[in-house]
Amino acid sequence: MSSLFQSFAPIAAIATNPTAVRILQPFLQQSGATLWVPDAAIVDGIVDSSLAVQVYAGSLKEHLATLWENHTSFVFCLATGAVVRLIAPLLNNKATDPAVVVLDETGKFVVSLCGGHQAGADQLTRLVALTLEATPVLTGAANRANLPGIDVLGEPFGWRKGNGDWTQLSAAIAQQQLVHVVQTAGSTLWQAHLPAEHPFLFNTAPAMAETANTPTVWISEKVLSDRAAPVGCWHPRVLWVGIGCERGTPASVIASGIQTVFQQHQLAMAAIAGIATIDLKADEVGLLEVCQQYNLPLRCFTAESLQNVAVPTPSAIVAAEVGTPSVAEAAALLASQPPANETSQLIVPKTIFRAEGQPGAVTIAIAQAQQEYTDRTGKLWLVGIGPGALDQITPAAKGAIAQADVVIGYSLYVDLIRPLLRPGQIIEALPITQERQRAERAIALANWGLTVAVISSGDCGIYGMAGLVLEQLQTHEWDGQTPEVQVFPGITALQAAASRVGAPLMHDFCAISLSDLLTPWPVIEQRLQAVAQADFVVALYNPKSQNRTEQIAIAQQIFLQHRSPNTPVAIVRSVYRPDQAINLTTLAEMLQQPIDMLTTVLIGNQSSRTYAGWFLTPRGYLGFGDRPKTSAN
Repeated sequence: MSSLFQSFAPIAAIATNPTAVRILQPFLQQSGATLWVPDAAIVDGIVDSSLAVQVYAGSLKEHLATLWENHTSFVFCLATGAVVRLIAPLLNNKATDPAVVVLDETGKFVVSLCGGHQAGADQLTRLVALTLEATPVLTGAANRANLPGIDVLGEPFGWRKGNGDWTQLSAAIAQQQLVHVVQTAGSTLWQAHLPAEHPFLFNTAPAMAETANTPTVWISEKVLSDRAAPVGCWHPRVLWVGIGCERGTPASVIASGIQTVFQQHQLAMAAIAGIATIDLKADEVGLLEVCQQYNLPLRCFTAESLQNVAVPTPSAIVAAEVGTPSVAEAAALLASQPPANETSQLIVPKTIFRAEGQPGAVTIAIAQAQQEYTDRTGKLWLVGIGPGALDQITPAAKGAIAQADVVIGYSLYVDLIRPLLRPGQIIEALPITQERQRAERAIALANWGLTVAVISSGDCGIYGMAGLVLEQLQTHEWDGQTPEVQVFPGITALQAAASRVGAPLMHDFCAISLSDLLTPWPVIEQRLQAVAQADFVVALYNPKSQNRTEQIAIAQQIFLQHRSPNTPVAIVRSVYRPDQAINLTTLAEMLQQPIDMLTTVLIGNQSSRTYAGWFLTPRGYLGFGDRPKTSAN
């Protein structure tokens, strides 16, 4: 299964005839979905044996009822009306129903039928459409307004959904009503990447939001009291609960203590990032049970680490007992400090809680982090976008771009793939000289838990960002697992340029960049000498810039030492882009053509030739070095 489809699994695909099976097959190969058919005969000779195929007995309606509860997504290649009638009795609640996607029986359109936001059907529709080169059909109001769904807004950041009338709030946004936003915690990245025309009014005061009769999005560590206007509450996980407890304190006492303190301070339990304590309590049964009950991480610190944290209420008694004057306060502060040089704040000093009739006692303190805990494994997708035209990007690369939470790249390349972007994505375009900054930014966001697509023109692993990102990960002592890394290859410049002029790369070839920003010129010159003498077909990248004009002339002279002046040369600029320019010339005359940083130069070998306007390097099928007696060289 491609990692693009993991969040939608398990996926059930439904086909009732051979035509539908053929249409679905590319999707099945990429997604790992199980294909359900009424008769094994309809897949004979069509479906690869490695794909998961199951035959159902009886009616499809009855069979769907058995699949509905244990599948996250359904993809039908069937008439939309038939699918509506099949699933209607199964629909219960849009917060829990699976995603339902429908392909028309020609494979031209993919419809997000049910569960567009919360079940991810809109996202799945985009991926299926990109895989099949079909047109996605998204009918939700948020898509029309180029906005992220308000009921899935916080998912990339690991926010937890609180109380809210999400249907009415979504309706208000669809009707283009003004919507107040109260955000006292969590990332504001989503705000910076909204379209210019959006319905949100930011920086609404919390007190005003409590009383205003206006639709409101509440993004806070605090709870919001009941009110008449529709509201949706998101709780970023920014609160770290420091715990100290007597040995053997029951989980019920610890949980009651936390709940009591949160109620007293009007804090949302959903905003808890995790529990922190001293390493002596790492095996405390009650504490472990609480973490399991609320699905919270437990962070443990040594006494040496804790004793260096300044706290408001240190205790000499605690210091004598465990080696640090503070456990709860110090642990909360340490856990809430991010890797960057940001600060955290103790918002609730330690409170001792006991439950009547229950053994043990628990000390509780709460610190608020500036950056939320996402509880997600970050992903780095290194994506090659090919020469620039959308139809030259692989379906997998398109899917990675469409699925990512964040897309990072050189501004020109971001503009080239803009039609693939979706509402709500974080798009960060940096100048061409800031490759290292792009890599560091991508790594930081992935370490935080986001899925980040780093785009490069051509193939990301050939003079692209893949190598730099992996080098930077190594400096961070990356374990090879977290964040997850996947490389999506693309058509590189030499392939794209070659395709426009013929078949110049049919024999052994190599690529050399003439840019000496990262490679010393003497090294480049040595390589040019070696490949010219060895008779490789050569692709020259970065041949000339405004400030670097001599290298291409030196390269020409080196090749002229070993090859005929009539050797074919292709000068290809901005290949597959609107301003594409192609010139077929010779080694002797190549510098008479315009050459810049957007140009790829292809230099033939001793057997290369031009014929009828095409550039060919024979492979040797007709005899090595064979060429017509009347050559057009």
